[in-house]
This record gives sequence, C-alpha cells and structure tokens, in this order.
Amino acid sequence: MKPRNALLDIAPLVRRQLPIDTVAMARFLIGKALVHDAPDGTCAGRIVETEAYTPDDPASHAFRGLTKRNASMFLERGIAYVYLIYGTSLCLNVVSGRAGLGAAVLIRALEPLAGIDVMEARRPGASLRDLARGPGRLTAALGIVHADDGVDLCGGRHLWLGSLRASPALIGASVRIGLTKAAGKVLRFYERDSTFVSGPRRLSV
Repeated sequence: MKPRNALLDIAPLVRRQLPIDTVAMARFLIGKALVHDAPDGTCAGRIVETEAYTPDDPASHAFRGLTKRNASMFLERGIAYVYLIYGTSLCLNVVSGRAGLGAAVLIRALEPLAGIDVMEARRPGASLRDLARGPGRLTAALGIVHADDGVDLCGGRHLWLGSLRASPALIGASVRIGLTKAAGKVLRFYERDSTFVSGPRRLSV
C-alpha cells in the first residue's frame, strides 16, 4: 500500500477562522499546519509551539510603534511577519488582532509532515526531531525567506496555514523562551507530550 500523502489532510485556513485575540490565536495555531510550496518542493509541518506578543508587551517589536522593520505587524490578522535575528536566522510570526494594532504570534516549532526529504536537504545532518525544532530551524527547513514578510497566509498560496483532520492537541502553557523583558508572562503555548517542541524540558511538562 502506498503511504498517504499528508498534504491531502490539510485544508487552507481563511481569515474568518482565525481568532482576533492574540493569546487565543497562539493557542488556536497549535495543531494547525504550515505549508510552503517552493520551487524545490512542497514542505509542511504541524505547529507544536507558539508564543504570543501583544500590543502592550515590552518584549514585542511593536511596543514602541510602527517602524519600517515591523510594518507587517500592523496589517490584518493572518499576514506573515518575518524578521532576522542575530544576523543569521529568520523568524516567522502570524499577525494577530485588528489591522493597526501591532500584535503577532511567533511560530517556534513544527512537527515535519511532508517534504521531509526537502527539509533534510536544506538542513543537512539534522535529525527528524531537530529539523524544525526552534524558530530559526523551522524557517530554514521550510525555505522561508525574508521576502515572505507581508505574505498573506490565508487562502492557500505559496506559504499558507491549514487545518488538519487530526484531533485537537492537548495544550500546555509556560513563560516564553530567551526573553529579558516581560520574562514572567505566560504566553508560550505548546503541544503536550510532543518531542518536537523547543526549549528546556522543564517548560514543556
């Protein structure tokens, strides 16, 4: 019997399905799919870890207002906000809230579902568990580039969010990872018992 194509179980999300509230969005995205149709192949992963960044959050890029760098954060929900960290890695966020608000959800980790051979070619030597475990790793594995900043993730174009037929995940919550500002806020969400989440194990029990 031929293995089932995981992409057949993914239905594109449309904007009206996305919660407006940022924290609700961060929880909603756990168990959803992220798909990238690229020239070298289509890849997909199941979202297992997110972090919420609200407008009143001093750790948010939008906290001090609109800039050229964070402009995508002020668009309507479901838009991609992609930025460079440490000069080497890209992070992908899903804009949340109403247009003009300045809020987003960071996608921290994926469970690879489809196009795993393509992901492995992009991240040579990485184990299956580590292919997309962490925000910089997942953008590299999926072939996401800085030009994807501002892309509409709703509607099933080249980079899109989807829903899966699988049962909803059991969700845990913790403080966010690697922050000095607002470090005590419980705004990280993850799928319990997933081996693909990032960060210290004590935060994912």
